[in-house]
Amino acid sequence: MKLVFATNNLNKLAEVQKMLPNSIELLSLKDINCFDDIEETATTLEGNAIIKANYITQKFKLNCFADDTGLEVESLDGAPGVYSARYSGIPANAENNMQKLLTELDGENNRLAQFRTSICLNLNGEQFLFNGICKGEILTQKQGEKGFGYDPIFQPEGYKQSFAQMTSEEKNKISHRGLAIQKLVDFLKK
Repeated sequence: MKLVFATNNLNKLAEVQKMLPNSIELLSLKDINCFDDIEETATTLEGNAIIKANYITQKFKLNCFADDTGLEVESLDGAPGVYSARYSGIPANAENNMQKLLTELDGENNRLAQFRTSICLNLNGEQFLFNGICKGEILTQKQGEKGFGYDPIFQPEGYKQSFAQMTSEEKNKISHRGLAIQKLVDFLKK
């Protein structure tokens, strides 16, 4: 089965490819010659995943899934949430986003947070949603060199290391995206 993952993020693509069975050929947006900037205008993670999946399905007539992920910090009332990727404004990048978050949490004792991923799958004319949550806390400084995004400052519950200190295999077993993708994979195997 061919399935498009509506992303340009090569890190996410590599993470997901490792989790899918060999029977599924994963295609990127580049593989289908989609270089459009799909605007994520929804106010929820689910909404943005639906926007992206619907865009690809409608324009290219292909089975597709898309995700959106947010880091939700308890003491910031769930921020940065749906705005996680562009939290620091322009230029929004991982380093600027982490610095803004660390600055906002400076002196804050409640550093509880969770990563949440929502996936929308458009398959053979039907739509399905899958979610994954990983609870943890925001560290006071970056730790580790692996991963991407907020990984160096997020320590999952029950672990003594950040996502950026884990191998991709370790992270995929417990991460928000890993849990959501596993639900997707289990569904596709049926």
